[in-house]
Amino acid sequence: MKKHPKPTESELQILRILWTEGPSTVREVNNVLSVEKQVGYTTTLKLMQIMAEKNLVNRNTDSKTHIYQANILEHDTQKNLIKSLVDQAFGGSAMELVLQALGNHKTTNEELDQIKKLISQLENVKHD
Repeated sequence: MKKHPKPTESELQILRILWTEGPSTVREVNNVLSVEKQVGYTTTLKLMQIMAEKNLVNRNTDSKTHIYQANILEHDTQKNLIKSLVDQAFGGSAMELVLQALGNHKTTNEELDQIKKLISQLENVKHD
């Protein structure tokens, strides 16, 4: 698997749109970005061109309107960002990350049930 650079916050916003919406034009991505805050079309275009140079997205130039598609998987990106965060901010301790996340966030009963289920699954794997 080819190593990709860590996306910036702005690049991550664009990637989330591409993961959700699928292949999109700059205009389509800009329209979604502009729902939360006003972003100029040329700013979005420049960011997506840089992302193509960094190999974060693929650009299909077959037609006049270029179509961009995420070149990295959402799950892989999340995994890499979490690993980096755990290493840099929590000294490699996943437990510290989890304790911090649960302590600073209102966790629903459904989320707690999912966490308990995951812990149970992890315990079963280690005992097998």
